[in-house]
Amino acid sequence: MNRNRQTKIVATLGPATSSHDTIRALFEAGTDVFRFNMSHGDRDQWRQWWTALRELETSSARPVGMIADLQGPKLRIGEFRDASVALERGQEFRIDLDPKPGDEARVGSPHAEIFAAVSEGDTILLDDGKVMLRVVACGKDHVTTAVEAGEGLSDHKGLNLPGVRLPIAALTPKDREDLAFARELGVEWIALSFVQRPEDITEARSLAGDGVNIIAKLEKPAAIDSLEAIVDLADGIMVARGDLGVELRPEEVPGVQKRVIRMCREAGKPVIVATQMLDSMVFAPSPSRAEVTDVATAVYDGADALMLSGETSVGAFPVDAVSMMGRIMETVEQDPFYDPQAGAPEATGADAISAAARQVAGTLGASAIVTYSVSGKTTLRASRVRPEVPILGLTPNIAAARRLALAWGVHSVHTDDASSFSGMVERASILATREGFARSGESIVIMAGVPFGTPGATNTLHVAQLD
Repeated sequence: MNRNRQTKIVATLGPATSSHDTIRALFEAGTDVFRFNMSHGDRDQWRQWWTALRELETSSARPVGMIADLQGPKLRIGEFRDASVALERGQEFRIDLDPKPGDEARVGSPHAEIFAAVSEGDTILLDDGKVMLRVVACGKDHVTTAVEAGEGLSDHKGLNLPGVRLPIAALTPKDREDLAFARELGVEWIALSFVQRPEDITEARSLAGDGVNIIAKLEKPAAIDSLEAIVDLADGIMVARGDLGVELRPEEVPGVQKRVIRMCREAGKPVIVATQMLDSMVFAPSPSRAEVTDVATAVYDGADALMLSGETSVGAFPVDAVSMMGRIMETVEQDPFYDPQAGAPEATGADAISAAARQVAGTLGASAIVTYSVSGKTTLRASRVRPEVPILGLTPNIAAARRLALAWGVHSVHTDDASSFSGMVERASILATREGFARSGESIVIMAGVPFGTPGATNTLHVAQLD
């Protein structure tokens, strides 16, 4: 199945998309990578999805990528005596460690870290920012605030501390168990929530082990302060605009999104833009004009992938949402103003070959660039330069083929590695024809490493004419 676009679609599975038939429909509509939100569901459900996707992969003969998205620490308030309370601007409101049900004057929270981190004058946001509190006094087991905005509050709402670096690890005990389960299943990508510092990536990698790639979710402003180091350590980045948009001023989020995409492009790391891309389609069969523009902007900026969350997990029109996102992407990529600029090549053989392959393909009017790569790194470097033609990523490593489903412009194929130069050219030509990228009389540009099967040995560029 050859997509008519280069930007990829990530779809979140959930109650609305749990059946085998619906999962297949999402795939056929354009989904490239499927996300398990491990904040919801259980192991039986996740295993069923994994089985369905592996069956889909076999029947479609196309590698299917998966992301296991860890929940991370969730800061919440406790319960109220009557389930909810009314608040008035200017009133005093206390948050403390007392587990007793709250009232109009106070509520409990089990997170002692909050009280150690906040200072007088800090802002506390509740319920995704619908309630704003200003800290007026702090104690070891409580904080006293003044209500600045918000008229009501109910049980278990989320709590955010904009600009405050919390002494909390990104991995909870639940996350560690879920990560081990995802690794047992063989999921290729792990999305790490609540990243605040580079050390969070290092800890997750030590637990994930070999064969699992780490996506750092940017949800906290503290992560933006260490962005360069986090991008360097992670295998991919997700701009999680929901929580990020709560903790940053809304007008700052678009600039951060562009900065992150640009940095990931330079580093050659896949970057996903996520949260509320087509949020109207949770309930409606078509998106708002603003949402269409939002999706288009991320594509113009050169993101590798865009993600659907509630639109596909709980929405009434999951397949339509995927189809709509695909149509927006295709339209943008056909626009004469669409120009995903390549990053400057680094002083490596792989980057020199990738830059040359892009130029040669453009000069000769080649139909595709074909990469041979055991680990997938050569293919990612080819994706980094954003060629004007598709990239056919050939690899003998099925895990690498699945990971590459996330990369811009890459159509990955699991195949035997080449053992000779003539065999390499022959297989590349056959697969380029079979997968619908080239026809007889057209040319392809091949990137590979000699000796074959040696990771990191990209040193060969060859132009082949198809018979």
